Amino acid sequence: MSAYLISLLAAFILGMSKAGLKGISVLFVTLMALVHGAKASTGIVLLLLIFADILAVSYYNRYAQWKYLKRFLPWVVAGVLVAVLVGKELPEALFKKAMALIILVSVVLMFFGERYERKDVPEQLWFAGTMGFTAGFTTMIGNLAGAFANIFFLATRLPKNEFIGTAAWLFFIINIFKLPFHIFSWETVTWDSFTTDLWLLPGVVLGFVVGLQVVKKFKNDQYRKFILIMTAIGALMLLWPT
Repeated sequence: MSAYLISLLAAFILGMSKAGLKGISVLFVTLMALVHGAKASTGIVLLLLIFADILAVSYYNRYAQWKYLKRFLPWVVAGVLVAVLVGKELPEALFKKAMALIILVSVVLMFFGERYERKDVPEQLWFAGTMGFTAGFTTMIGNLAGAFANIFFLATRLPKNEFIGTAAWLFFIINIFKLPFHIFSWETVTWDSFTTDLWLLPGVVLGFVVGLQVVKKFKNDQYRKFILIMTAIGALMLLWPT
């Protein structure tokens, strides 16, 4: 399969993810890293993410729960800033290993988080701080914050649509925040990455439309299980030797 077709498949998966099928975003990041390189792919991925975020925010805006965003977002920003300094100097081989480790830890955390009922979810600052900072760091290193954000929102027991709407705003804000660092510091967002993304936008739109239809078929408990299973599959895929 050609690099373009793999990238188009990845864009389709991204669209489905932003429609609400959260766990499969790991597959998108993995495919793009395999085709374009771990670090170089972050710039290509970021522009596609922002476009998909706009679709998600437009559709799910009315479901967003801002009280959770206010608790979570400042820590995500802090994680991004630290990652900007650390990730710029990471060599390609180490970058790939870091991405794989991030996914593996994320899956473990999400399965661990399913053991707790809403009443047992820590309300203290450390919980939002830990999850938020790690989400910010991982989203800058490899656009892999989804698992850490998911465990936070899963812990709050938000219903399906509120989960998707709140996460949509979180990632739209943080991806816009990351953009200048990718352009001026890491220099991974370039004219070439922009033109590559233009060819992939139809895949994102198609995936979003299909994803909306799939999400409607899930009940809340089914939706939670789906997120966990797909994140685990994505982790195994990234760790598979190439």
